[in-house]
Amino acid sequence: MKIVLDAMGGDIAPKNPIGGLKLALDTLADVEKFYLTGPKDTLEAELDAQQVGQRERIEIVNATQVVDMHDSGLDAVRKKKNSSITVAVDLVKQGAAQAVVSAGHTGASVTAGTLMLGRLEGVDFPGIASPMPNEHGVCYILDAGANPDATARHLVQYAIMGSTYAQYVHGRSSPVVGLMNVGEEDSKGNLLVKEAFALLKKAPVNFKGNVEGHDIFDTELDVIVCDGFTGNVVLKSCEATAKAMFTWLKREIESSVVRKMGAFIARDAFRAVKKRGSYESYGGSPLLGVKGVVIIGHGSSSPVAIMNALRVGMEAVTHEVNPHIQTAITSHVFAHV
Repeated sequence: MKIVLDAMGGDIAPKNPIGGLKLALDTLADVEKFYLTGPKDTLEAELDAQQVGQRERIEIVNATQVVDMHDSGLDAVRKKKNSSITVAVDLVKQGAAQAVVSAGHTGASVTAGTLMLGRLEGVDFPGIASPMPNEHGVCYILDAGANPDATARHLVQYAIMGSTYAQYVHGRSSPVVGLMNVGEEDSKGNLLVKEAFALLKKAPVNFKGNVEGHDIFDTELDVIVCDGFTGNVVLKSCEATAKAMFTWLKREIESSVVRKMGAFIARDAFRAVKKRGSYESYGGSPLLGVKGVVIIGHGSSSPVAIMNALRVGMEAVTHEVNPHIQTAITSHVFAHV
């Protein structure tokens, strides 16, 4: 297996991507080779600076352009054909690698994946499946930002793709799917949600019905479908809330000696909660619906997060996620012709 890493993607690049690669070399034995895309001299210098070994498993592919966060996704692909993300996706397109990981410009990753790799047959628009911690492990918000103007048909496709991913990657025998809404009653929601609800009841998924924001964390949901606008707002709100809670907690703990002593005693519990809620543990979000494995990482991804994003890419290839999604989507489309 070969995976390509956009070494210039992320807020602290190439330092953090290279740091993540260094960790992955020791933990992802099934990956035969890692491609790195970016300015060759810059990447070689960073590899030397971090004393990265196992160079026989690393190959640098020179890419002289870098996508700026102010670039549109379309401009990034069309006008910067030698950017690190475009070159990275092209390696997957050419069959040199089976997966691509980038913590860079999300729009560029989505656009490059969609236009360069193409969509799986029967998929109208790909979606980002973003992992969130919940009572039984992880729940995927789909779509988390690729498609802000989704239709009800798109949401059904997201339900099928997300359910398939949860089944084959996480071993869920019958993944539970919910539809994000403002209430659980069938009559609630806007026109999009009401139409999607009717279609999902007939779709080949284990559809629970309407769910609300709090259901992300306290139920055994595997997938929650919504349009990309809603999903992205939910995702960023949850991230900000978690960050604020830890900031407030730290401030209160540091306000007295007694509280500091209590925190010291409970330090293992605090670490466990922080790890479970941290994006580092989940690595990246798969872009489902394209002809290739594309993993999108958080812009502020640490080396540990990059390593785990590479792991997510490896797992998607190992479990043959795309062939399974293609079969599920094709069967659904054929049944409704």
